[in-house]
Amino acid sequence: MNKSELATKMAEKAGLKKTEAEKALKAFIETVTEELVNGGDVRLVGFGTFDVKEREARTGVNPRTGDKMEIAASKAPRFKVGKAFKDAVNK
Repeated sequence: MNKSELATKMAEKAGLKKTEAEKALKAFIETVTEELVNGGDVRLVGFGTFDVKEREARTGVNPRTGDKMEIAASKAPRFKVGKAFKDAVNK
């Protein structure tokens, strides 16, 4: 399912026009992104948590050449699944 198909399904389930559902989906994505950029997290009870994991700088190995290389510190967004969501998928 892509973004457009998701918006269509949301519109059907919520009784909205597709354009309204697309705006709501876009607002959700932007809000989650802004919160993570600002160092926060988004917790949706029963669904999951969006947060950012900080990765420290480290030394890695190039698999092609075997040379050691420095890997810079970075931040990675992640999603941790909530119990109710996980249970629903595993039924």
